[in-house]
Amino acid sequence: MKLEASGISINFDAVPLLRDVDLSVASGEMVGLIGPNGSGKTTLLRVLARLRRPDAGAVKLDDRNIEDIGERQLSKQIAYLAQDGNVHWPMRVDALVALGRLPHRQSFRGHDGSNRAAIEQALVAADVERFRHRTMAHLSGGERTRVLLARALAVQASLLLADEPVAALDPLHQLKVMELLQSTARKGTGVIVVLHDLSLAARFCDRLVLIARGGTVAQGGPLEVLTPAHLALAYGIDVICGENAGIPYFLPRAAASTGNLL
Repeated sequence: MKLEASGISINFDAVPLLRDVDLSVASGEMVGLIGPNGSGKTTLLRVLARLRRPDAGAVKLDDRNIEDIGERQLSKQIAYLAQDGNVHWPMRVDALVALGRLPHRQSFRGHDGSNRAAIEQALVAADVERFRHRTMAHLSGGERTRVLLARALAVQASLLLADEPVAALDPLHQLKVMELLQSTARKGTGVIVVLHDLSLAARFCDRLVLIARGGTVAQGGPLEVLTPAHLALAYGIDVICGENAGIPYFLPRAAASTGNLL
């Protein structure tokens, strides 16, 4: 399965946010969407999930315009994890994760064996099964994020769109979530993940799309995208680039001098 956005342009109050952006993800691939605050990453992800219409351009799922796909069918194909992690009702964790199975349930029927198995698998995968009887109000911000990830995983969709899933997590759970997303992709799901940590993006993603200044600065393999020149242009920083045991890392060192900008 392939999700492909082409020529996406978005305005806020007639002010351009993004212009002519292309992005795609295929089954089994993990794509990192990176860029500075306010560059339009979340808005672009919402366009891909059909939660917002672009002002120009189109999104296609296997060459079919996403606007022509029914709501129920689309909700089986695309799972979306928002970045805020807000839940405005006192639901138990297992009940919240079970919401991910709603697209698969028949009307007026409870969960069958396959639904229950998917819920259990998601609880275990996101490392939240021990919280199953708690309500969301009794969890930390990072724990809530992992519960919401479990809900998205429970959908067992062909595509997973995750908006900053590691932002509120400690270093250990950042690694665990990135490993989980990568293994989810390796099992055949297409994953797009919004990230701010450049080292995690380089380590776990197959491709990166760097957006800034209203458009695409670069896209391709992580080391093709995360060059000093691209990072200076997009983020306004100089970086220290290195490698340890084959794992690349990128450390912001200072504000970029004008001479480093493209």
